[in-house]
Amino acid sequence: MQHHTPIERLVNLIDPSANLIFNMSVEDAIECVGSGDPARIREIDGQFALLHKQGIRIRMARSIGRPMRYFLAKRAEGPCLVVAERIDEIRDFLKSEGLDGQFHPSYTRMVPAHHLVELSLVGCPDPNPKMNRYLDPERNRWSADLDEIGRNYVGALAEEISHWLDRIPKNEPIGVLFSGGIDSGAVLLVTYHLLLKRGESPARFKAFTLSVNEGAADAIQAERFLAELDLGMFWEPVQVSSDQLDYREAIAVIEDYKPLDVQAATMTLALCKGIRERYPDWKYLLDGDGGDENLKDYPIEANPELTIRSVLNNLMLYQEGWGVDAVKHSLTYSGGQSRGHVRSSAPVRKLGFQGFSPYATSNVIDVAEGIPFIELTDWQHERLYELKGQILQRGVEQLTGMTMPIFEKRRFQEGAIDQQGFRELFPAEELTYRQAFAKQYE
Repeated sequence: MQHHTPIERLVNLIDPSANLIFNMSVEDAIECVGSGDPARIREIDGQFALLHKQGIRIRMARSIGRPMRYFLAKRAEGPCLVVAERIDEIRDFLKSEGLDGQFHPSYTRMVPAHHLVELSLVGCPDPNPKMNRYLDPERNRWSADLDEIGRNYVGALAEEISHWLDRIPKNEPIGVLFSGGIDSGAVLLVTYHLLLKRGESPARFKAFTLSVNEGAADAIQAERFLAELDLGMFWEPVQVSSDQLDYREAIAVIEDYKPLDVQAATMTLALCKGIRERYPDWKYLLDGDGGDENLKDYPIEANPELTIRSVLNNLMLYQEGWGVDAVKHSLTYSGGQSRGHVRSSAPVRKLGFQGFSPYATSNVIDVAEGIPFIELTDWQHERLYELKGQILQRGVEQLTGMTMPIFEKRRFQEGAIDQQGFRELFPAEELTYRQAFAKQYE
């Protein structure tokens, strides 16, 4: 009797040029992943999605800034692993191979951020992948001195932005997706400071603010923010009409149905379209996504699943959700910002920009997790919500000498349009978003 060894196949559709790795080559970073050593993977600084193959063993790792999905297809001659950034890329490849009968979006899996995923292409049955954390910050390691915390946190933010600036040609324009809020405000001021420190012209710098229809709160706030610091020359509001926005288009772009992420993506898509129409060749954009997650600045009362104790006691809850071993962890989507960051990354990439979210890098998250939140807040909601402004304002002032204006917190999607327009634009029920998502795959 003749025995045939199954022929495994790997199809890697991940675009290597979309990685932003600051301290080593992509090839060296791939070797770090291939080592299987979490400590070596943790050394990779930047925004990345990386895969290493050795025989039948596949190892994958990513940061929050890039999604990374995989699908294991069955073939008579052996398994075929397809790895891609998007669900539709996987679907289209399977269709080209005549394997689309096996496809369903829920059969795709997401590599969870901050974990090494290892699997073997051994045929049938398929073993579950092994997951090993590579980012494991030491919690509560800073003192309760807000000046020290601000200096550490904004210092880490500035270092990541500086590494990013190192990679950009000095004649290329730089844009910040700017609402006038704390997170995008700090990114803007730190970037401006770094440009001056480098002796580079800030004339190539712009702060883009979305305003749907007229009188949007963010536009008023952003103009005031920059006026108080005499930086109004950098501001460029992007005015769009609400009839140009469609949440169903955003669902197709982010391939998800979570209402808050769909709403944010709808606005980011509109802003990126507005920038692209004005500037056909613009490439580089910064944003403040991840700042809320790092400093745990979400209204706990709005989520019946959360308490302040669950938020403060669980490592990186907002970045990763309940964790890869939890019942509520989604294999298809991962959890937390590991899932939701597509609200920023996918629209930016769809419109041909190269985006960077410095708050979502491992080094900045690591510093944030060292903050003694319990000691600073004594489990008080309001003290937690005030903390981000205190930390960032102090840190920005120590670094730049500028006192950053602080305004009342508001979600991006709610600040870009008035309340009536928001209600008309977005359905109230999550089921409507789910139905629109499912319709794409009928």
